[in-house]
Amino acid sequence: MAHLPSRRRLALAVPVVLSLTASLGFLPTAATAAPVTAAATQTADAGTLAYVVNTKVDHRTIGSVKKAIAAADGTVVATYAKIGVIVAHSANPDFGAQIRAVRGVQSAGATRTAPLSLAGTTDEGAAKLLSAAEAAKTATAAAAAGASEPLEADQWDLRAIGADKAAEINPGSSKVTVAVIDTGVDDTHPDLAPNFSAAQSANCVGGVADTSEGAWRPYTADDYHGTHVAGEIAAARNGIGVAGVAPGVKVAGIKVSDPKDGLFYPENVVCAFVFAADHGVEITNNSYYVDPWLYNCMDDPDQKAIVDAVNRAQLYATSKGTLNVASAGNSNHDLDSDAIVDSSSPDDSTPVTRTIDPHECFDVPTQLPGVVTVSATGVKGTKSYYSTYGLGAVDVAAPGGDRYQIPETPSANGRILSTMPNNAYGFLQGTSMASPHVAGVAALLKSTHPWASPAVLQTLLKAQADNPGCPAEPYDGNGDGVVDATCAGGKRVNGFFGFGVVNALRAVK
Repeated sequence: MAHLPSRRRLALAVPVVLSLTASLGFLPTAATAAPVTAAATQTADAGTLAYVVNTKVDHRTIGSVKKAIAAADGTVVATYAKIGVIVAHSANPDFGAQIRAVRGVQSAGATRTAPLSLAGTTDEGAAKLLSAAEAAKTATAAAAAGASEPLEADQWDLRAIGADKAAEINPGSSKVTVAVIDTGVDDTHPDLAPNFSAAQSANCVGGVADTSEGAWRPYTADDYHGTHVAGEIAAARNGIGVAGVAPGVKVAGIKVSDPKDGLFYPENVVCAFVFAADHGVEITNNSYYVDPWLYNCMDDPDQKAIVDAVNRAQLYATSKGTLNVASAGNSNHDLDSDAIVDSSSPDDSTPVTRTIDPHECFDVPTQLPGVVTVSATGVKGTKSYYSTYGLGAVDVAAPGGDRYQIPETPSANGRILSTMPNNAYGFLQGTSMASPHVAGVAALLKSTHPWASPAVLQTLLKAQADNPGCPAEPYDGNGDGVVDATCAGGKRVNGFFGFGVVNALRAVK
């Protein structure tokens, strides 16, 4: 799956996106954006594509556009009236062009390049499950060190940001919920069950929220990504396994990965942001990019419509008090560069190599305005070899793991240990793992400052971060003697760490 190893982001492009939003005339409202769904629209025939149609938010316009969709041989799947986003299916090859010409339509486009048939995460490399022998060794070391959790001795990442000491002061409030928008969360895991919020969980695949019991769970044990992320945020300090950065807060799961190809399509993510906002979620974690495009270029009508739709949804969430945190990506791209070669898009059909300007082509959702973009570090505190970066693009950094940076822990594994489906534990690395550390610290800040808005939380995240500054020596992440990246900026803000590595202990003080 081409989406697994890559996760990136834009930040200097934020003013462009903001101006785009203004030109499209969208302002989120305080009212609910719950979708109105059409019956019998959850399956599609061969040759059918999914579309997002973005309109003005008045009901008369939305009503006339829905009639135009039907007239163009389309079927409405969901209508998010308060943000002016309609999800539709059509097998008409001219559907997009016809709908873009309709009065009141501000953008419209296909959300994939291959027809619907009967993922986009940002971990780097395969998972490594913790064996029984390794777990026993780690538990012995943890007991000797006085750690409260049997596997905590392998969690170098908690100690790196002071999360172990922060838990002694304030483990986080159960009134704060972090929603993991991902591949699903196994809420039956004993380290997640105590803090799981089923009432704030759903399956958003297809663009319509399914809240039936267990709908938020991963399809199989191979869909472990969301469960691992959830444990990093809020695994309970209950004497079982590992601990999360904020072990006292609630965690929810909103599944958006397609069951056929594992991709994270735009309509699923739109549904997830709106659902989180309307169900009182304070923070969302987004360790993925929206498929099928690694970067969405504004001169392409389909890609422009994707940016517009997801941006409307995440801005709506922000307007309802939700802070959105996202991983920067695993491509080691400089998002402040003049050009990036993208050879992975579209990832739902045949990729083509293209050169894009990251200031005009956007990684969604991480480059959208107000979204906190996170780069990854290893145990030595340096940028992880895979982590995307960029001055003005990255907001903060956090431990994401690095197999070239080896800790002095029982397992000597430089990746991040967390929960896996079926009561297991495993190591992963990636900016996917860095983002939940930041989401956890944001949850601690929200617990300490319950009045804080998303903008204030982002300011606090940056203020409490520790910035090591750019490295003195040329950066060689994998030790092969080749300079892999160049850090721009100074001690206060730079391309590798943004405003710095987050600090959980400062967050609770």
